[in-house]
Amino acid sequence: MITTEVTFDELAALMKQAAGITVDPKELKEAAESPFDSFGLDSLGLLGIVGELENRYGASLPPDSERCRTPREFLDLVNSTLTAGA
Repeated sequence: MITTEVTFDELAALMKQAAGITVDPKELKEAAESPFDSFGLDSLGLLGIVGELENRYGASLPPDSERCRTPREFLDLVNSTLTAGA
């Protein structure tokens, strides 16, 4: 079971790494309910982030992970999955 949660800082770094999109983690947290496309991230970029997290944590994320519309929704799903040991 994983007890570390993925943070907005880590998500911002993953957005840069997987999709080439630079977002200030503070801005990402403040606008957590805004759609990913308002940050310039599309579903393909989110899919890259999902893949990176699965590799990093050795855990599969739900198949609908890349359909999350906001950073808050995505982090809630990812963190609940990782801490549940799914």
